[in-house]
Amino acid sequence: MGDMNRRVVVTGLGLVTPLGNDLATNWQNVQSGRSGIAPIAHFDASQLPVRIAGEVRDFDPLRYVDKRDVKKMDLFTHFAVAAAQMAVDDARFTIDSDLAPRVGVVVGVGLGGIRTLIEAHQSFLEGGARKLSPFMIPRLIANMAPGQIAIRFGAKGVNYAPASACASGGHAIGEAYRLIRIGLQDAMIAGGAEAAVTGLSVGGFAVMRALSTRNDEPERASRPFDRERDGFVMAEGAGMLILEEHGRAVARGARIYAEIVGYGANADAYHITSPSPDGAGAAACMRLALEDGNITPTDVDYINAHGTSTPYNDANETQAIKHVFGEHARRLAISSTKSMTGHLLGAAGAVEAAYTVLTVHHGIIAPTINYEVPDPECDLDYVPNQARAAAIRVAVSNSFGFGGTNACLAFRRSAD
Repeated sequence: MGDMNRRVVVTGLGLVTPLGNDLATNWQNVQSGRSGIAPIAHFDASQLPVRIAGEVRDFDPLRYVDKRDVKKMDLFTHFAVAAAQMAVDDARFTIDSDLAPRVGVVVGVGLGGIRTLIEAHQSFLEGGARKLSPFMIPRLIANMAPGQIAIRFGAKGVNYAPASACASGGHAIGEAYRLIRIGLQDAMIAGGAEAAVTGLSVGGFAVMRALSTRNDEPERASRPFDRERDGFVMAEGAGMLILEEHGRAVARGARIYAEIVGYGANADAYHITSPSPDGAGAAACMRLALEDGNITPTDVDYINAHGTSTPYNDANETQAIKHVFGEHARRLAISSTKSMTGHLLGAAGAVEAAYTVLTVHHGIIAPTINYEVPDPECDLDYVPNQARAAAIRVAVSNSFGFGGTNACLAFRRSAD
């Protein structure tokens, strides 16, 4: 395998989110502090207690998927393939027969093909097995996202789909980074995808009292770290990154957005939905990422927070940041892009990693919008309401999921 501690860089990005169906539109809307939250349009939500979401609008899968294959894929796979195509094009990345075994695909997925499952269950109730599509299983299984991407680009390396709730996308990128760093792969297509805005899943999260009920003012519903926050807003989409071994990327003249230098992954081992008290698990995860990258806390300038807009998460994450960074916590810029996108569940970590990479590359920090009423428990700098220009040396992206699973990624501005 050769060098067991190789450098890994990000050379391509692709995004499909409630803020836009391409990279440029996403970045412009993030800088502008635009909300992608609106009344649900995918289905009739009038009888639900929550009637808002971050839906992807005006998305045409035929731009990325052959007409004969569209019905073979669930919407989450459409999103994944589209974002992967954008990332590959952005990186000007090609896979020949020699490279193919050294390129893998890892895509984090939370609920997978839940839309397909709901539709198939209804068909089964109406007419039994004869009413089911032969593509039902390939449509709904989570690993079909990386599978379809590998088929499309001829990537014959490692291929799988971590399913770790809201940390799935973060874990996918972290594991992809590790595979390159230790020499098992030379490049990876990595990210997350989700398309779970359905009546069943919105209803399920609603009865848990996890979602915001600001149905009459959707654009103001996602308000991380604000004292009036009342829950997260479900969203959908995909984010993909092209990761490459540094020497290979330089040799082919690739544009390097940033270097990924640290990854932490752990478990709270505390509760099925609540984070461990005082942010202990999240703090330990951030420390692992910093240690992995040989980063001191004072090296970090920015954190893209998990920041879900739920009462417990935001206070808990604030405490975790204080534990890790001490007095430096008050000098950090912290923002939650979920204030604009909503919470993309299994795709959240990947989309937020992409925004973090863009922050490092462009030196512009995305705001936390809807920050209006300070919370004494959340008393750090959350970059309220307006983007901020700043030179970023190291940035961290946090992702924490149900079951107490945590992922943390650290990115550094690339010097070459």
